[in-house]
Amino acid sequence: MTEPHSPISASVPQTTPGIIMPPADGSGTGVEMDPVEYTLRKRLPRKLPKRRNDVYVNMKTDFRAQLARCQKLLEGGGHREICVHGLGLAINRAINIALQLQASSQGALQLAANTSTVELVDDLEPEDPDEAGEPMTRTRNNSAIHIKVFYPDPQ
Repeated sequence: MTEPHSPISASVPQTTPGIIMPPADGSGTGVEMDPVEYTLRKRLPRKLPKRRNDVYVNMKTDFRAQLARCQKLLEGGGHREICVHGLGLAINRAINIALQLQASSQGALQLAANTSTVELVDDLEPEDPDEAGEPMTRTRNNSAIHIKVFYPDPQ
């Protein structure tokens, strides 16, 4: 007995794995390149305005250290609000930090979250400069979150 084929998988052409790069001149046809021949270098995201009460969360710094920095800004730093920013994988950590701050304040802090999409640029450098083509760049989108943690104004 044969397995039933899904109409979706039957209509998708099978190709060898590779990266299809759009041409630099914008002509519409892509250039397929072998990922083994290129080294991927991820650039840092563009710098957003940095204020004293902005906290940019990442996955390399210890969670407790980032949480302590936020608490210090709210309690000893004289700020009534801070903004916790997370990009990509650090979104979950940014949310956890904001929720931990709210829980430790016994509900005195409020949260306001906004999401966005950030465009990132990657450099593709050839492994062997003599054999391969010239370096290329590609852009991709990544999710971000911006959480405002604040004390509400007393009414």
